[in-house]
Amino acid sequence: MNEGDVCATDDLLSRALGGESSAFTALVRRHQRSVYSLALRMLSDRHKAEDLAQEVFLQLHRSLDAVESGAHLHFWLRKVTINRAIDGLRREPRYEAVPLEQGDSLVDDAFDGDPLLQRRLRELIGQLPPAPRAVILLRYQEDLDPTEIARTLSMSINTVKSHLSRSLASLRTRLGEPGTHPAKQGSLT
Repeated sequence: MNEGDVCATDDLLSRALGGESSAFTALVRRHQRSVYSLALRMLSDRHKAEDLAQEVFLQLHRSLDAVESGAHLHFWLRKVTINRAIDGLRREPRYEAVPLEQGDSLVDDAFDGDPLLQRRLRELIGQLPPAPRAVILLRYQEDLDPTEIARTLSMSINTVKSHLSRSLASLRTRLGEPGTHPAKQGSLT
């Protein structure tokens, strides 16, 4: 977030804390895309991601007085979204097959690369266990550094680095990149 966004969010936050419902609505609108996007990447299901985003904003409404600033709000939303997604994933079966046609709808229209590679990569990331998946998404979708990821997920920096290293090695192997040894291909856990 740039400085202008943080100041505008700080203003909306203070007005929402003062009971102004339109300010809270503006906060939701300002952050709904990032919350939904992170939930979608974690859950790989649009309906579940929408439900999770609603739950996150309901929790925000109940916990608004615990948010200290615009920067803290951004951190808080990311942390709550990831934690709720991980909890939901732990309650569900590991993963279920999705028809190939559904994967097409997740491709970002702005992406100019190989859509087949993108689809395969999303599929492989979706097969990662919840915690490593969260680490990968926070690193490469949210562009957080490992220290911020550790703080967001309440895990040690070494655990974050370990998840990154093992997950990336596994993804490379599963994608069949040159320089990977086929005998090392295995599960993503």
